[in-house]
Amino acid sequence: MPGLVNALVIVAVVALVVVRQFRARPIDTDRRWWIVPLVLAFLALREPGILDAHHRVGSAVLLSAEVLIGLATGAGWAWTTRVWTEPDGVVWTRSTKASAVVWGVGICLRVALFALGALVGMHQDSSALMAGLAATLLVRSGVLTWRAQSLKRSAVQGAAYGDSVARSATKERV
Repeated sequence: MPGLVNALVIVAVVALVVVRQFRARPIDTDRRWWIVPLVLAFLALREPGILDAHHRVGSAVLLSAEVLIGLATGAGWAWTTRVWTEPDGVVWTRSTKASAVVWGVGICLRVALFALGALVGMHQDSSALMAGLAATLLVRSGVLTWRAQSLKRSAVQGAAYGDSVARSATKERV
């Protein structure tokens, strides 16, 4: 039963994250962005079946590869996400088509890793997938928070000439 619960948690988190990330939304750099990945990592690592009892070294290598794929996917996703600052100083974010490609490649690599493990006869638990997802979300959230904070700092530091001048309501053309 824990495998089914883990699978449902993974599907729910992925669905929530993907749906939310492909819509423009403000990013809050003051929130605790590391909590969800930390909870997922805790849920993954508390499972005794995360390593195959008969193939400890091989399953540890596969788990390490899963986490590395998660780290790379998170970094790729964060760097392909569009981040911008509105005139009121709020930083916004939205994933792009390149972000979807990064997700697709990450999923393909995870499927290949699972197939490799099944080919050599290793038992693979869903907790390894959850650990990889935790790594993905941790790196992505950390990089996006860092990018957003650097945008906020540059917006505050670099006031442009004419910022204090009242603007007309009509759209300016260049």
